[in-house]
Amino acid sequence: MALAISAESVPLQSDPDGVVRVANTNVTLDTVIGAFLDGASAEEIAYQYPSLDLADIYAVIAYYLRRRSDLDGYLRQRYEQAD
Repeated sequence: MALAISAESVPLQSDPDGVVRVANTNVTLDTVIGAFLDGASAEEIAYQYPSLDLADIYAVIAYYLRRRSDLDGYLRQRYEQAD
């Protein structure tokens, strides 16, 4: 039996204010990536944010790692807005 391989979409959505959220939750992209950059594993992030699915967390981290230079500007802007 052959394995059917298909592309998965990244579980990210932008709200009307331009804030990127993960998989129909209130958890923001910068929250997940910030935790990851602080050393949290995907499992730790899932424990801290139970509304997130572990697979979605891994997908978001993979998306960030593949497009780090593109996303760093967005993340920097979000951190500045938070201050």
